[in-house]
Amino acid sequence: MSNLDRVAVPAVCGGRGFVVAEPVRELLSPRRTRLGETTEVRRLLPNLGRRMVGAWCFIDHYGPDDIADEPGMRVPPHPHTGLQTVSWLHEGEVLHRDSTGGLATIRPRELGLMTSGRAVSHSEESPRSHARSLHGAQLWVALPDRHRHADPRFEHHTDLPVVTAPGLRATLILGAVDGTVSPGSTYTPLVGADLALARGADVTLPLEPDFEYAVLSMSGEAYVDGVPVTPGSMLYLGCGRAGLPLRSDTGAGLMLLGGEPFEEELIMWWNFVGRSQAEIEQARTDWTTGSRFGVVDGYDGAPLPAPDLPQQPLKARGRVR
Repeated sequence: MSNLDRVAVPAVCGGRGFVVAEPVRELLSPRRTRLGETTEVRRLLPNLGRRMVGAWCFIDHYGPDDIADEPGMRVPPHPHTGLQTVSWLHEGEVLHRDSTGGLATIRPRELGLMTSGRAVSHSEESPRSHARSLHGAQLWVALPDRHRHADPRFEHHTDLPVVTAPGLRATLILGAVDGTVSPGSTYTPLVGADLALARGADVTLPLEPDFEYAVLSMSGEAYVDGVPVTPGSMLYLGCGRAGLPLRSDTGAGLMLLGGEPFEEELIMWWNFVGRSQAEIEQARTDWTTGSRFGVVDGYDGAPLPAPDLPQQPLKARGRVR
């Protein structure tokens, strides 16, 4: 998934100095932005008040959209460095192509996981023949310094492990919950899980006290640690929790996102995650001149041009503004 803003604003992220070390209930509202010609997304990270949750550094929630008579998602080939992209669907399909030769149609509750490493490019689009509805989330995970220059790779996991409890079905996207582990590759202590709450559910989900957490509401009405969350909002929970109370009277879909607080400070500009202005400038130059990022075969359209760099210097700072 690309950040398609034509005036890309740098986000300064990382470092433990702004991690909330105790449990909190901080409700984050999204910023609405366009993704291509037909898709509107609700951007939860980076947020005005918070930049990261563990290594999670970018979260878009979109849909449900009726695309029966529309082309649906169309994101042209674009570059990434220093991160992993996570494609997660509740409805519809997304056709993924990348410069490693990766090609997959991602369907609901399947994991599309691309590790950019030093450089990769990819496109995402609704298949020509597609379902009526499109609903999902696109997320990025920052890679630590020791892994961010590795070879790019793509993983497509169609059969993910599930944890169940009365009223709860949790599908493991990344990391582990209650001893059950996802097959997706991770490079920092991290967790991502899709939580389906049945009507009348009242359950406590076990957590790691050293992780910081947030819950993204995908659909329905739920109470997270007593706080009502509605679709398109995210509740930041801080650290220091051994369990998370969840309740829904009507049924709901949530995403649990968390991880060990990310120690390294970094710069996120457009679709690049780096550590210095020179590194970001070089990545932009390489994409503009057609080097380093490879070629995405099969997409019917031109690659996405890079926006202009901002006038102000890019500096790595903290996790919150």
